[in-house]
Amino acid sequence: MAKSRCYRVKDCVKVCVMVKKPVSRSPRKQRRRVQTASLHERKNMLKCRLDEFLQEEYGLRSLVVKKGDLVKIMRGQFRDTEGKVTSVSYKRGVVFLDNTTITKADGKESAVPMHASNLMLVKLELDDERKALIERKMMKIVESEE
Repeated sequence: MAKSRCYRVKDCVKVCVMVKKPVSRSPRKQRRRVQTASLHERKNMLKCRLDEFLQEEYGLRSLVVKKGDLVKIMRGQFRDTEGKVTSVSYKRGVVFLDNTTITKADGKESAVPMHASNLMLVKLELDDERKALIERKMMKIVESEE
């Protein structure tokens, strides 16, 4: 969501600076922004906090939740239980876990949807794509410290 602004400096030299687009404080506009977001933007909204040990290991604070991750539930009726992510719905903005089910009136088991902000990543499902993402982010942090 960043725009580039170009400024003219002496001797016809142009300097372009990336400027972040300001986000409204209005609750109505905040809700509209979430509801009208495209799928790739909704995916980034499903970030989940990392465990202390993972934060130290990777130097990151949060990552997007993926199927196969082991998470700990921090809020709600299933608080302090760990479960494996069975599916992630970017459209609805929720995560489903294997051991968070309720029994409906007709006797069927139904998975309870959880928002990623109520979860904490305990163990990551590391595939090639995620390894590359973590490596990129770690390199970006190292470059910014220099």
